[in-house]
Amino acid sequence: MRSFLLLLVIALPAIAKSSSGPSLRAQMDRDLMEVTVDRLHQLYREHRYTVTQVVQWHLDRIARYNGIYRAVQTANTAAALTEAAREDAESKQPGFKPGLLWGVPIVTKANTSIKGLVTTDGYRGYMIPGHELVAPRDATIVTKLQAAGAIIIGVTNMPDFAASDTNRSTAFGRTGNAYDVRFSPGGSSGGTVTSVTSNFAVLGNGTDTGNSIRMPVATSNLVGIFPTRGLVSIAGIAPLDWQLDNTGPIARDVADAAIALTVMVGADPLDPVTTDSQAKAQPGPYTQYLKPGALNGKRFAVPAFILDGDSPAFQGVCPNATPDQLAQSQKDSFLPPKPETRAMFMKAVEELRAAGATVLVDPNILPDSFADEATHICTLPYIREGTNKFLTLFGPAQYHSADEYEKSTGKPLPATIIGGGQTGMSSLPNIQQATLESDSDAEATLLGPRRRVLEMYEKELDRLHLDGFVYPAAQMPPPDETMPQDGQLSGGPHSATGWVNMLGVPAISIPAGFYDTGLPFGIEISTRKWHDGDLISWAYDYELKTHHRRPPVLVDRGLLPHAARPPEP
Repeated sequence: MRSFLLLLVIALPAIAKSSSGPSLRAQMDRDLMEVTVDRLHQLYREHRYTVTQVVQWHLDRIARYNGIYRAVQTANTAAALTEAAREDAESKQPGFKPGLLWGVPIVTKANTSIKGLVTTDGYRGYMIPGHELVAPRDATIVTKLQAAGAIIIGVTNMPDFAASDTNRSTAFGRTGNAYDVRFSPGGSSGGTVTSVTSNFAVLGNGTDTGNSIRMPVATSNLVGIFPTRGLVSIAGIAPLDWQLDNTGPIARDVADAAIALTVMVGADPLDPVTTDSQAKAQPGPYTQYLKPGALNGKRFAVPAFILDGDSPAFQGVCPNATPDQLAQSQKDSFLPPKPETRAMFMKAVEELRAAGATVLVDPNILPDSFADEATHICTLPYIREGTNKFLTLFGPAQYHSADEYEKSTGKPLPATIIGGGQTGMSSLPNIQQATLESDSDAEATLLGPRRRVLEMYEKELDRLHLDGFVYPAAQMPPPDETMPQDGQLSGGPHSATGWVNMLGVPAISIPAGFYDTGLPFGIEISTRKWHDGDLISWAYDYELKTHHRRPPVLVDRGLLPHAARPPEP
């Protein structure tokens, strides 16, 4: 009898491995829902599943639910399964050592170049038959992620050019919030956040020009890192505003975000801002900062201008603006937190204090004058240069500049990314475009104001002996997009965090509970440049003490049958 039991125990793993049908599916559902990178690697080491099985499980979830949530613009099915089979084969070779993201299914945002695929950037104009923006090479972060073993299983939906706080595109339509498809997941990384929180992928990349990693993750109970600008290369990412753009990881927990960031960082000759970044930054791997108790004794403060609603104008106001134009831009940017958001934030403040941190709330800490000064950091004259730089290296053979695009297609690119008319996302008319490197006005327009406001930020940290600042990642809950908000179709939720991009300081957004509606709420923490590891340590400790992550319950039929249709041109 003992011999029989011993044989049975030895045989069980083989039986499980060879099982198929509903029993295997049920077991995979239990093992892979909310799986972390470390847990997935453990499953691989135990030979519980092949990479091909794990990739197919995630592709199946996309196939089942994407018709409702519209998070994934392109399922990279054939290439993903081919790569999974290759990794399964290499794992059997003598001396095989997996990379940090080996066998991990990920998604990338539609503005991130993947060789041979169309970089839609959410814009139907990059999908014109015969004129598609087919990437001639991979974005730098794609190269790094794939070199670490990650498998790209899908490209996620995003608003045109990343120029919206919600997630509607001419390329693919509307993405819904996984916690309630009627509501917004935020933008412009709404496709990635809905994918990751829905377990379509283990993690993904987002991009962020004003809040587009940090606000969407707050709508969807996720972790998002905005690295110090220069820590991660943005080469190969179609720009909205190259002086504000950044990219970073989106994950379900802090540890996975730390692993992904470790893979993504590094100097890149295609992105000069990354030069010498490794000498300035806290060193990786960023998993070394996952330390319980890291919040104890730390000091944070809440920027008063955020609670007051006096946010800097996105992309700034240039020196030649009239007083009336400056006043109007400041009025347009005014956005106090909704009462329910303020209440949720104060609960999070108490949680930070319970973890041993000091959190100061005072109207004199980064007051409204800080936002007023930040409004003078003006990036608008340099938008066209950023678009041309991208198309030069990552455009298709037909066009390598905005002018060549117009000659090729017969239509100009929108002013959102090339200037002219209402330049960028500004209401200010006809901002003269210039080349930053040779512009005699660059010091007064951008470089000087940015340097002065960064100095104000750092002096406040020094004056109060602070480790960082904490504030809501969005100024409101996700809006219901089936109903008008303030008399119009919602473009939100909105935040007051674009100043982070203006300064290039690091920030992290983390889950901090749920509104009474069941929709997620998140907080954001920022700190000094190059102290990304510290942010990870504080976020990890907060996560350990609060356990706010809770996955959504998805539906696969019946809701909003017409909402996902792309708008007509």
